[in-house]
Amino acid sequence: MINFASQKTIRLAAWLGALAVIIGAFGAHGLKPHLDVYQIGIFEKGVQYHFYHALALLVTGVLHTVKPDSRLLLFAGRGFTLGIVLFSGSLYVLACRDLLPFGTGWAGPVTPLGGLCFIGGWVALALAMRKS
Repeated sequence: MINFASQKTIRLAAWLGALAVIIGAFGAHGLKPHLDVYQIGIFEKGVQYHFYHALALLVTGVLHTVKPDSRLLLFAGRGFTLGIVLFSGSLYVLACRDLLPFGTGWAGPVTPLGGLCFIGGWVALALAMRKS
């Protein structure tokens, strides 16, 4: 039987994966005429990392069914989720800075924090899979 934390993580991964596809399609079809090549590259990098880490979150949820008591897997899932929000989210904002009605200077320093969350998620995942 699948535990609640696994079910929640897998569901979140599915929603974040769907969101990555939606945002990617919006960028390719809706934003492309409004962004220069550099901005498109930033936006696409955000979508790329968003999707990779939605898949990592999915794997984490599945692994959590095998190791339901693993706090490290919970930490990994949180790292991947927060990384998507901070890293990819800040790249989306930076790519669209010329289109937004508010300042985006705060987004640049947020991006590496999201990267650290991704790294923490991967390290936690590796540690969770040690032999016990």
